Amino acid sequence: MILAGDIGGTKTILALFSRDSGPHQPLVESVFPSASYGSLEAIVREFLAGHPVLVEAASFGVAGPVVNGRAEITNLPWVIDAAQLRVALGSPYVSLLNDLESIAHAVPILEPDDIATLNPGVRVQGGALAVIAPGTGLGEAFLTWDGLRYRAHPSEGGHASFAPNTPAELALLQYLQERLDHVSFERVCSGIGIPNIYAYFRDRVFGQETPAVAERLKAGGDPTPVIVNAALADEPCPICAATLETFVGILGSEAGNLALKVLSTGGVFIGGGIPPRILGALRAERFLASFRDKGRFGDLLADMPVHVILNPKSALLGAANAVLA
Repeated sequence: MILAGDIGGTKTILALFSRDSGPHQPLVESVFPSASYGSLEAIVREFLAGHPVLVEAASFGVAGPVVNGRAEITNLPWVIDAAQLRVALGSPYVSLLNDLESIAHAVPILEPDDIATLNPGVRVQGGALAVIAPGTGLGEAFLTWDGLRYRAHPSEGGHASFAPNTPAELALLQYLQERLDHVSFERVCSGIGIPNIYAYFRDRVFGQETPAVAERLKAGGDPTPVIVNAALADEPCPICAATLETFVGILGSEAGNLALKVLSTGGVFIGGGIPPRILGALRAERFLASFRDKGRFGDLLADMPVHVILNPKSALLGAANAVLA
């Protein structure tokens, strides 16, 4: 039996897989509220108490960087240690993966219903694959072909410095430089970045807010779905619509940057929680125009397949596949 997990600040998903059933078919799956537990070991023990099996190996995708088998989880006071998990599981093999590395492990086994294609392109067999995922933060990873299979590689590219490509993006950068020590792509291309774009348009361009949207934002909670929903409404909020269009352009540009850096002739895969919700906006002209806007290398990018990952459990699937592949 293989134990796989998707470990996030809000929820932890654990599932058991067998080598016969493969990574697409968990035998049992449970969801736990992460903040209600003091450690991942506590969740694992509770899960296995309800499903007593001998675990051959375990693999966990975690929301944070993994260094020497240890990870600090974003938005949780946890330190996950692979050595401690081996003791808790009684298993000699425990793997910790960055959450984007985990999604990357899922990419080679995604099925047609798991993706939506933005650009069919011309896939090069064995070509590198790029993965970019705007969720709460901005994750990036990539895969290379070793002659037998794809191997996933983690990255913290989402924290690279934001590079504007339009006058509005330049003004956005200047606005945020007055407020932040470092303006990374994550600050403008993620769930935490969308409110930053909105604030720029509110303060520097429109000078006023749509009253209904302003009231919903003042009510508290996560502002990003409020902004996105108002942008996609039948009568869209002008500030929210400008925010979403700018976000889409920045995402397209950074996806193109990553595609050039890893030469992803095998395809670009866009994961995270936001893209499936704004699929219509991604199918509009702005995204692919920004993706291809790389001067002499525009034609190279135009040939690269671009897909949105629709499967919300791709990180769990990838954690399982990292062991089963």
